[in-house]
Amino acid sequence: MSLSRRRFLIASGVTGAGALAAGAGVLSWDALHGAAADRPLAAGTGVLVVVTLYGGNDGLNTVIPFQDPAYRKARGDLAPAEPDVHPLADGLALAPALPGLAGLWKEGRLAVVRGVGYPEPDHSHFRSMAIWQTASPRTASTSGWIGRWLDALAAKDDATGGPAGGSTAGPTGGSAGGQAGGADPLRALAIGPTLPPLLVGDHAVGSAVPTGGFAAPSGRLGADLHALYRPDPADSPLAARAAASGADLFTVAGALAPVLADAPERDAGTQGQLDGGDPGAGGGDGGELGAQLDVVARAITAGVPTRVYAVSLGGFDTHAAEDGTHTRLLGQLDAALTRFHRSMAATPRGSGVTTMVYSEFGRRVAANASDGTDHGTAGPVLLLGRPVRGGFFGDQPSLTDLDDGDLRVTTDFRSVYATLLERVLGTEAGTVLGSDESFPRLAFL
Repeated sequence: MSLSRRRFLIASGVTGAGALAAGAGVLSWDALHGAAADRPLAAGTGVLVVVTLYGGNDGLNTVIPFQDPAYRKARGDLAPAEPDVHPLADGLALAPALPGLAGLWKEGRLAVVRGVGYPEPDHSHFRSMAIWQTASPRTASTSGWIGRWLDALAAKDDATGGPAGGSTAGPTGGSAGGQAGGADPLRALAIGPTLPPLLVGDHAVGSAVPTGGFAAPSGRLGADLHALYRPDPADSPLAARAAASGADLFTVAGALAPVLADAPERDAGTQGQLDGGDPGAGGGDGGELGAQLDVVARAITAGVPTRVYAVSLGGFDTHAAEDGTHTRLLGQLDAALTRFHRSMAATPRGSGVTTMVYSEFGRRVAANASDGTDHGTAGPVLLLGRPVRGGFFGDQPSLTDLDDGDLRVTTDFRSVYATLLERVLGTEAGTVLGSDESFPRLAFL
């Protein structure tokens, strides 16, 4: 069964107070330029880019224990030939389709956190992805982990009269930042037509920015809509939320089109050279993920005041004929990530950018009878960027000491989140993850 982001959004059950704004606010990217000019993000500010691989990426065929005899015995024909992989250390290697990431490893800019998962693993796509996006493995949550970070910032801004108080001018001069609680809709952006639950808070919410063109209404219609979306003390909570979502539309719509209007056409024939890899390796220009990360790169370079970006690549549910599909997807991932990293290395504002790549679970150790793999548990999390300290973190799961055919989790995913919250976003992790549990911080930054 194929898992798409849209199907996950429908089934996830994340329905916090911000969800109405999320549903009503598939926002334009016709607008971030003004925000970048008015309040540009300072060079070196921490920025987090979250890359979601929907479907359950096969971690054992991404970071490959190629020197472990149990691996080749379990995987058979799905195990790539040893001369084709990119050796790292500790008997591990990157898949043949990841030459760009192998180059970043050599530069010390790629970290691999091994054996990442959550307690009492669940093989359901929807439950597992909901756990990763809400950071709530034991109870259902109405908010995403970045959404709770947005909630905390909005509360702080309300208390101090900070930048999310609704002072940003919209494209026609109207007040923007209309979310309840004065939340700034530019703080967290999902690139694509839908807003993932990880950006939905109980009181604040991120914005979704399509990669295709969309323009907010202008002229008389635009003026009328600005008036309609103006806050009114007489509004019910539901009406206030709808008005806030409409105001956010114009806030985001005043900025991204000018930022991206002069985007050059990409030449797929030379893109592999730009990525530092083989132009014929199958990665092309990174496909849709490449297009999403191009939007992120241009927004960061322009100084757009966004601290978190969410992008995604689907199709990793490889139950049958895995080899060709997985190789193609990893090639797209490699091309997109390495080009994005190179673009960030070329701009001062890229010095604070950290990219995290994760999937809802890995695959089972043994291949199935259809030349594929079934839903598993633990998998690697990749981190890259100029702030990243390259190397391995966390213990490599055993291929022989299994939990009913699955890898045992050796690193709780909330350790990764806690490290990113504190070292990239400058927020006490307990504010987002809860203060009743402590998760070891990792040294990848």
